[in-house]
Amino acid sequence: MKIHQKYILRGMELAKKGLGTTAPNPMVGCVIVYEGKIIGEGYTSPYGGPHAEVNAIRSVQDKSLLSKATLYVTLEPCSHYGKTPPCADLIVQHGIPEVVIGIKDPHIKVAGKGIQKLEEAGCKVTVGVLEEECREHLKRFLTFQEKKRPHIIVKWAQTHDGFIAPEAKLRKSSPEPFWITNTYSKQLVHQWRSQEQAILVGTQTVLEDNPKLTTRDWAGKNPVRVVLDRDLKIPKGFHVLNQTVKTLVLTQVNDATRYCEGIVYEVIDFSKPIAAQICHVLHQHAITSMIIEGGSRTLQTFIDENLWDEARVFTGTSVFGSGVPAPKLHGKPISEQSILTDTLSIFTND
Repeated sequence: MKIHQKYILRGMELAKKGLGTTAPNPMVGCVIVYEGKIIGEGYTSPYGGPHAEVNAIRSVQDKSLLSKATLYVTLEPCSHYGKTPPCADLIVQHGIPEVVIGIKDPHIKVAGKGIQKLEEAGCKVTVGVLEEECREHLKRFLTFQEKKRPHIIVKWAQTHDGFIAPEAKLRKSSPEPFWITNTYSKQLVHQWRSQEQAILVGTQTVLEDNPKLTTRDWAGKNPVRVVLDRDLKIPKGFHVLNQTVKTLVLTQVNDATRYCEGIVYEVIDFSKPIAAQICHVLHQHAITSMIIEGGSRTLQTFIDENLWDEARVFTGTSVFGSGVPAPKLHGKPISEQSILTDTLSIFTND
């Protein structure tokens, strides 16, 4: 099994190259081995493009070796037609005799059917190699499929004395972000934005900071902007309504005449718990992962409804003395690291 683990690990390394580009498809890695040597490898292309198995098979120079090779893949090959043909069919077509799979695909259209198709064609199939590691690696896709909601990351920066924003009187007259962390922490946040499918903020954060919610200090795509605006208070001139990035506004106003052109609106009931409603809407929009950047009330709502998977908390060196308190999160971090003057603490919701 150690040989199998070696190549599944390599598959996970390859798959990471698709982080932020494959959603709502999972990021998958595939390695093809003949007589102890890798003869082909690939990972999932950006959404709509070929899957990992296709790219790996295409990379093999001598296709005659495929009939004597072993294919390693981090997730069960698909068995249905979507944007691309079934990968299981391609594996059978090339006569690959052995397939080793990290984990079974919970997607309703796959869920063992890919394995069944391979076995019926005479392939030797091994399932469950480094299963826990594969689950962690595929956490966004698995959360979406199994819990019917996005994988949710709550993120905030707090001062040394536990505030995420100063008193309103200390802010300038024009809305702009008030930075607690250093430049390197800020750059890391932009890297995270490029990796997740959506980013969510509440009304007050928009009114106070007028954020762009785009990826600027890191190479990568912009996330879908998700904005809570119960009464449509956000002025049309604010960045989140500038139509440069796909934006979804969640509101209680069911009046299309008040909507901005080019923005997607969804009506929810703000008199009831909203985190679950937001998750339902985002699932309907096929959003598999989301980072929540504020404000404190919005973050606390998801924490209190227990609808979060990871928390990433920066603590800076500044002291406000008073202001907007940081969200309350119980438990100890699983890791901490220093980013120059800042401390980044990571929590998981087990």
